[in-house]
Amino acid sequence: MDPSKIQSDSSNDVNSLEGADTVVEDANSPNTSSSDATTDATGGKGSKQSSNKPPFFKRIWQKFNIYLLLFLLLILVAVAVSVGFYLKNQKETVNSKDVINSQDLTEQSLKQLANTSVNVGNSKQVLNIQSNTIFSGSVLVRSDLEIAGTIKVGGDLQLPGITVSGTSKFSQLQADNVQINSSATVQGVFLAKKGINVTGNSTFAGTLTATQVATNSLQLNGELILTHHITAGGPTPALSRGGALGSGGTASVSGSDTSGSITINTGGGPGAGCFATITFAQKFNGTPHVTVTPIGSGAASIDYYVNRSTSEFSICTASPAPSGQTFGFDYIILD
Repeated sequence: MDPSKIQSDSSNDVNSLEGADTVVEDANSPNTSSSDATTDATGGKGSKQSSNKPPFFKRIWQKFNIYLLLFLLLILVAVAVSVGFYLKNQKETVNSKDVINSQDLTEQSLKQLANTSVNVGNSKQVLNIQSNTIFSGSVLVRSDLEIAGTIKVGGDLQLPGITVSGTSKFSQLQADNVQINSSATVQGVFLAKKGINVTGNSTFAGTLTATQVATNSLQLNGELILTHHITAGGPTPALSRGGALGSGGTASVSGSDTSGSITINTGGGPGAGCFATITFAQKFNGTPHVTVTPIGSGAASIDYYVNRSTSEFSICTASPAPSGQTFGFDYIILD
């Protein structure tokens, strides 16, 4: 065989290692690798294997273990739950500063309250009782008591102090001592069984009706209209005898500093001068006005006159009165 000539098999022998589709590559070629060619079952060279690799994420997924993925998933869930509880706790802490929580009284708590002293909840919580409640013993409220509905008290209500900012209505109010610092308006009749003691000025727009009025000073800016008698009360003044009574003569007084009567009994040998001097039980501020009226014709025939001062007045005569006579004088004194 001549090595300079290319050999060919015109008959395309089936036992030849090279077929019609066999590609002959140079062994020194850089793109040729011994691992790129495969030998088929007949001993011939097959086609070149593909050099494309699987995707990156697919190769990473094949390298991970399924148990490792489950472990990482559990860690993520635990972290998410912890963060959720933390945020919820922070929100409840902020809201609890301004909002009072509600707490229902359970059946177990009710049983405990029936047998012993139990603290239920705290000052930031509210105890809700849906049913009617009856307390057989005393109830003590250490802080403020707020009632949204109506208060009905079947017995006596004892309060050491009460402050009412709005309007209050009482069908009957009984108090041992009532102090009103501001104005008071009474729409109906005001009945005071033991009297009224007023230290300041009082104004009555209507009629003032009283069975008896006792006052130290009475000032009338208008007319004084009296439809009944005037009775001048007060202590009886003192009396001292004068020389005009005569020997064995007597005198007496009845009434008060404002009005009264003097009875005179002359004795033997009466002379001119004063029959009696009346000393007031209480002195007047100034020299009073004394009005004397004779009683009967015996007193009218006497030439009498009056002496007066802030503390006393005297009934006198300018000429001797008849001896052994009884007569009298009425007096009215105004300041």
